[in-house]
Amino acid sequence: MQRPETLIIERQAAVMVIRFNRPHRLNAVVEPLYRELLAALDEAERDPEVRAVVLSGEGRAFCVGADMKEHGAAGRTLHQRREYLQLGNDVCEAILRSPLPVVAAVNGYALGAGAEMAVACDFIVMSEAAQIGFPEVGIGTCVGGGVSQLLPQLVGLGQARRLLYTGVRIDGVEAARLGLASQAVPAEALMDAALGLAETLSRQAPISLAMLKRLVNQGSHESLESQLQQELDAVFRCSTTADWQEGVDAFAEKRSPNFQGC
Repeated sequence: MQRPETLIIERQAAVMVIRFNRPHRLNAVVEPLYRELLAALDEAERDPEVRAVVLSGEGRAFCVGADMKEHGAAGRTLHQRREYLQLGNDVCEAILRSPLPVVAAVNGYALGAGAEMAVACDFIVMSEAAQIGFPEVGIGTCVGGGVSQLLPQLVGLGQARRLLYTGVRIDGVEAARLGLASQAVPAEALMDAALGLAETLSRQAPISLAMLKRLVNQGSHESLESQLQQELDAVFRCSTTADWQEGVDAFAEKRSPNFQGC
């Protein structure tokens, strides 16, 4: 892909780190950011050496949502407005459907579209003082990115209603207590914690993890019979891979496995 203007992309071993790079606007979303993020996620999936992704933000924020200043000056047609909103959904869907595990490292504010992207990730690691919130109803709009389904699964229906209906912001400590964040750490330890988690995930069997991610994400709306059958199919598919044999051999030889994704 071409050098992005709104992102910073780095590789740390098998982890691709993607940082939103509009710190002058607290990483507020504009259309090019969505498009470049979709391209970066696609690149990560196509690179066999990338096994996990970390999303974070430059400066004082993860992402504060839509750039209202740019939106106000844009003069979009209704079609263009719909196309922009579709891009936001596309990004969250790409994160959810990616075969790679994705970790959100939330520094500072994660609001609106920023919170939606974080919720789409497999794990959220927050700094203790970071804040996450869904202000949409208070500004006359509505959540997107699957949040109305995903958030109740993470924190329960009652807490999801509180967060979504009132728009209250919560810090990393409360987010971890509710189960929204998997971890809350001091700000200076945030990237180490997120990278440590991503590196652990990157050592897992890629095919197995991709199948498991799909099963977990769809499990809430599949029947038990369907889920059992799909789990059986996944186990069988895994048993045909070289990584399955490597896992068996490593266990017998009391060593760490070296998975190749095949």
